[in-house]
Amino acid sequence: MIGTRKLMAWWLATVVLAAGGCTVPQGPARNPAPAGDPGAAAAKRFQDTPLEGRTAVESAIELSEKYARLSDQSVTLRQENQRLANENEGLRQQITALDAKLKQTQKELSEANELLVEMLAELNQWKSNILGFRGEMRQAAQAQLEALLKVLEILGGEAEAGALGQRHTDTLNPDANDAPAVEGSARSQGSEPNGMQ
Repeated sequence: MIGTRKLMAWWLATVVLAAGGCTVPQGPARNPAPAGDPGAAAAKRFQDTPLEGRTAVESAIELSEKYARLSDQSVTLRQENQRLANENEGLRQQITALDAKLKQTQKELSEANELLVEMLAELNQWKSNILGFRGEMRQAAQAQLEALLKVLEILGGEAEAGALGQRHTDTLNPDANDAPAVEGSARSQGSEPNGMQ
């Protein structure tokens, strides 16, 4: 590509030499253009004052070098533009994929929140059931002790209801703070588990 540009520069230089001649220096044309002549205004616009005193060949070579540099810059900018366009397209595709993932994650999160709310309701129900069951167990244990007391009385044993109640205070009333002290006094009454001597 650079070789083509150099070739174009030499070709342009030879065309300029052939048209202008090698020995004729280019003099500045300083004729003031009339205000109504658009061609003269355009010619003046393309006149380069630093090139005064140079030959047509030198000007052509310099202009061809400028053209080659600008062509290189143009190619570089086109490549950069294409790279940026490709990168933008990749980012758009990535945004589309991430947007779909975000929507899916939000959906899963809302479902998980609903599930947690349901689990919390079930946990509260379970706790109330367990606490109710614990109360039922206490009542059943107390009924068992009362039945055992009646059986002992029928068999002729002398069991004190208070001693048995104090002995099983932790079963009947687990929240009592003085249960261990009462147990110690209940054991001192006798060696039998029901308090008989």
